[in-house]
Amino acid sequence: MIKLYWSPRSRSFSAIWLLEESGLPYERVLTDISTGAQKTPEYLAINPMGKVPALTDGEAALGEAAAICAYVADRYPETGLAPAVTDPLRARYLQWLFFSPSCIEPALIQIFTKLEVPPSTAAWGSAAQTFDVLDAALQKGPWILGEKFSAADITIGAGLNFAVRIFKMLPSRPSFDAYIERCVSRPAFQRAEKIAAG
Repeated sequence: MIKLYWSPRSRSFSAIWLLEESGLPYERVLTDISTGAQKTPEYLAINPMGKVPALTDGEAALGEAAAICAYVADRYPETGLAPAVTDPLRARYLQWLFFSPSCIEPALIQIFTKLEVPPSTAAWGSAAQTFDVLDAALQKGPWILGEKFSAADITIGAGLNFAVRIFKMLPSRPSFDAYIERCVSRPAFQRAEKIAAG
């Protein structure tokens, strides 16, 4: 049985949304970060970083939301959440799956902290470049890979929803607004939102 270790109003949302999209049975294990539950030795054995979300599936254990998305989509191909390893679309899928933690999140931190980082040394380039590239990709739509919804839409959609709609850290753009609206209209997203609210 898949067990998802989560906390309300946290980065757990992506993993909850993924599992709701998957249709797989899973157990949610409340790990309330407001009480320090993520710092217990038992939890640190699952995720040594002491962050949520984390997931166990039999003997497998991992943390990091994008890694959880990758694991579930690959381990359970019947969910249809990832192109097959032999599909040429797999390359773009992997790029976009990890775009949120490797580009969107650092760019948002740069915007929020007003941190000056030369684009030549920042792994994400610059905040402007990150969101311009994403804007161009989303204009093709409806999903990040075109017609096929995937786990990459979960990492991108959750990140954009957080940045644009919830915390208004990022100015909206027509492509962002339309994409977020498509994500929000998915029944699995709506279920995940209710769960993640606590």
